[in-house]
Amino acid sequence: MMRDRDGGLTMAPGRVGDVRRRNLALVLGCIGPDTRATRADIAAATGLTKASVSSLVSELLETGLVEELGVTRAGERGRPGVGLALSSRPVALGAELNVDYLAVGAVDLHGNLHFHEVAEAPNRGRAPREVLGELSGLAARCASAAMDAGMTLLGGGLAVPGLVDPARGVVLAAPNLEWRDASLSPALGELAPEAPFGVALSNEADSAALAELWYGHGSAFGAYLYVSGEVGVGGGLVMGSKLFAGPGGHAGEVGHVVVEPGGRRCSCGGRGCLETVAGQEAILAAAGITDGGSTTAARMAALQAALEAGDAQAITAVERAGHYLGIAVVSAARVVDLSAVVLGGHFAALSGWIRPALLSSLDGFAPGVIAQEAVAFSELGTTAALRGAAGAALRRALAAPYALLA
Repeated sequence: MMRDRDGGLTMAPGRVGDVRRRNLALVLGCIGPDTRATRADIAAATGLTKASVSSLVSELLETGLVEELGVTRAGERGRPGVGLALSSRPVALGAELNVDYLAVGAVDLHGNLHFHEVAEAPNRGRAPREVLGELSGLAARCASAAMDAGMTLLGGGLAVPGLVDPARGVVLAAPNLEWRDASLSPALGELAPEAPFGVALSNEADSAALAELWYGHGSAFGAYLYVSGEVGVGGGLVMGSKLFAGPGGHAGEVGHVVVEPGGRRCSCGGRGCLETVAGQEAILAAAGITDGGSTTAARMAALQAALEAGDAQAITAVERAGHYLGIAVVSAARVVDLSAVVLGGHFAALSGWIRPALLSSLDGFAPGVIAQEAVAFSELGTTAALRGAAGAALRRALAAPYALLA
């Protein structure tokens, strides 16, 4: 063991720049949105010398990621110090591209969402470049509003309802968009061209699962299955407070768990998938709300109105979806040893009607596996996926603060 020039312990000698970068990230990790940690607090927590911490904090203040909050006293003895917290000025762009809408927003280091905008857009079958061009217009307005408000755009994330290859920026398969092997790589950079950490591609349900971990119910569970209800049904697995993507990066595809063998053909090519009985289109059709000229949002509003009016067909359709949703959830829970589930999208919007059937299904097919108190409905609404995509970009920046230094 030896001490590096910052006073921290290191196992083996290395380049001074690398050691300083690690210590910069180490110090930043001690500073949260509302910590009011002082330099002395950080020195005690990290083992770095006070002089080294002061030097590193000066660099973090230069990056704009950290701000001073004023004098604070940690205890009864000793001199008061200057409190430090993450700044609210750096933001990341979150964007979502779904079957029938586009959405953008800016998320700051405190988790607050700014300049949220949603545009209805029938994207099924449209060329990816055309859709990305429209999304770029929304992103540009969001970035401009953030800049006018004195914020700094660090990076961004785009969430898509399909299997993706983030490293290549390719949508491998998005059946409900009718996309296969669609390269978004050139257009991704156009969403936030000035952002130092770029824009990453992600699966919509995976991003929403992470949003629940960082900004919603997920922090109370640590390990859970997230199920997203949109035109399709997506899923994300969080294990040990981290996204579990599986060897191929596509774990959690609960929407294509077979719940009704011999059932309807699914967009994925299979039969009887959860999506065919619990996706938006399946529920609306079963409820008798089939006006093809209306938007999905308008038809979902009509479904809500029918449910509130006690319409028997609508109630039966939603209860049927909850029954099969329970089958898919317990099947996944048995395989990966999970005891909690978070429901988002239209499952959350319909929670008052779908919850009883879901709980009955969970208890009937796997009693004791998922307790009633371990079933949560998201409160993030339609913003979950873009919040998660933006949150991932913020965490890339927090992991490499040195990249923001001249």
